[in-house]
Amino acid sequence: MTKKGKIYFISDVHLGAPASKNNRERELLFAKWLDEIKDDVAELYLLGDIFDFWWEYKKVVPRGFTRILGRIADLADSGVDVHFFTGNHDLWAFEYLSEELGVKIHHNEIVKEINGKKFFLAHGDGLDADDKGYILLKKIFTNKALQWVFSRLHPNFAFALAHKWSKTRHIAKINIDDKFDIKNEGLFKFAENFLEKEIVDYLVFGHRHVMINTEIGDNSKFVILGDWIKYFSYGVFDGDKFELKKYKE
Repeated sequence: MTKKGKIYFISDVHLGAPASKNNRERELLFAKWLDEIKDDVAELYLLGDIFDFWWEYKKVVPRGFTRILGRIADLADSGVDVHFFTGNHDLWAFEYLSEELGVKIHHNEIVKEINGKKFFLAHGDGLDADDKGYILLKKIFTNKALQWVFSRLHPNFAFALAHKWSKTRHIAKINIDDKFDIKNEGLFKFAENFLEKEIVDYLVFGHRHVMINTEIGDNSKFVILGDWIKYFSYGVFDGDKFELKKYKE
């Protein structure tokens, strides 16, 4: 850690989710959390699906979320390193967030040393080798030619289409923890295979909407950050240990 402060991790806020009826309340709560961490945060890792849908036209960005965008910009302006990992819902983040807010955009997983500890960081989508359907879908979503075609759609129609698709996804029924079998979880298997090639201290993911902080391998920790729909959870590393916490019960 190059400067005094804590490292915060959060994912799956899904701002603007059409399946959620308390979007304003969740946005205000997220803004309050950002306000409360600003005095001791050294780095902030937004590990994907912060927005339920995000698309940048050349001259147009999504309506809303001004409270959150402003607070993130303030953190970056104050010298906090803010890292934005694209998730499966907001993977179409291009230049706007980096140029206007000053965040660092990550379209892929990274390995980074923080205060002598090695972290593997990723949203988690596309890493489950058995999820063939989504892997194909992600290739479609990231295809440059298809992105160009989508950009030709009128924003009103494009966003209505995206929100309709989102509403049919698992975000509408977040109860997967009731049947979550970690040993057979695709991300856990990925983490096990990764540790055979490279040892890290922490593997931190979003995507699966459950809270997990458990041992893996000999001396590593496997973490899934939960979400801000059911758990209102986040991770914090104080330079010595990593904790998974709830902001709201």
